Amino acid sequence: MLARFAQTVRPALRPIPDQEALLLKELLSRRRQIVDMIVAEKNRRASTLPALHPMIDAHVRYLEAELKKLDQEMNQRIRQSPAWAAKEKLLTTVPGVGPVVARTLIANLPELGLLTHKEIAALVGVAPLACDSGHLKGKRRTWGGRAPVREKLYMAALVGIRFNQTLRAFYLRLLQHGKPKKLALVACMRKLLTILNAMVRNHQPWQNQLPS
Repeated sequence: MLARFAQTVRPALRPIPDQEALLLKELLSRRRQIVDMIVAEKNRRASTLPALHPMIDAHVRYLEAELKKLDQEMNQRIRQSPAWAAKEKLLTTVPGVGPVVARTLIANLPELGLLTHKEIAALVGVAPLACDSGHLKGKRRTWGGRAPVREKLYMAALVGIRFNQTLRAFYLRLLQHGKPKKLALVACMRKLLTILNAMVRNHQPWQNQLPS
């Protein structure tokens, strides 16, 4: 499967990330862990005896403080890099793309703006790839790719179909043509990634109806 994925995607060669890029990637990973712990503790509180609520609340406050410190550290590191700061500013002009999404793209998808829209979609794992065997033609499905990027694109697309006019119109058009909601949302993720790829390549901020 890995060999077939490599043949299909043909990932571009890229230099080994420097220590700052690796650290940003690790900080984002740690942020995801802390957010997951906060959600888990809040869910746990709902099924716990009231006598234990103060203990859980104290832990949630501690985790929220750690999250705030983590975000402040990432803010500082982004500001210290003119290239990162410019890219974050560019990406966050898109409705639905906030700092966390932009930083995930910066840290986990350095190829953004360097590949074609088909290549970048396959690299992330939002391109429909063939599942054929011999003379049998299977359904096209998305698989492989970079899970952290896909996760944030999913959240950005969810926000985008509500507040981004281009994505919302695209999503509603797919639904009108009978596409299932899940499939339409994946298509919006792919379209959003295509738009972001073009923006970075052309150093062009968000405009409605950017060419894809």
